Amino acid sequence: MTEDWLIRAEAICLKCGGHCCNDAHPPISGHCYERLVAGGVPEDAFERHGYRHIRTHADGTCYFWKGGKCGIHSIKPETCRSGPFTFDVKGDIIEIFLKYESICPIVRLLKEVPDAYAQQYTLAAESITRLVSHLTEEELAVICRIDEPETEKVAEIPRIYAPSHDHRH
Repeated sequence: MTEDWLIRAEAICLKCGGHCCNDAHPPISGHCYERLVAGGVPEDAFERHGYRHIRTHADGTCYFWKGGKCGIHSIKPETCRSGPFTFDVKGDIIEIFLKYESICPIVRLLKEVPDAYAQQYTLAAESITRLVSHLTEEELAVICRIDEPETEKVAEIPRIYAPSHDHRH
């Protein structure tokens, strides 16, 4: 991604005001949780409702949304890094979805700049694959029941199982 693209993307995100961070409950694997806590995130920033995720304030904003920006941007969780891509899991396949522009205005910019799209998609696929490999089947079942209707499927990739979570055999 070029410096111009990054400047344009940041301006779009700032203007949007973090719409993607409202009422979001990004899943946090045990691995990510340990990384975030080691990075100074307080343990009370998380809650568990079928899976561990970041708390939200009473108004639905992310616990880390401060002054119009992400307070943990440099160490943010996998699903936050993946935006505006999201996922679903069907057996041994991870389905990758792109959110509609109505949810994330940066989608238009990604579609205008194929190299940026490719770079963000690659980052998203790697982040999502890592996240999925570190979640339990029970956590994934809860996460995959969350409806995200304003998306389009853009890819299917093979699921990679972490050795400690390989339940296929």
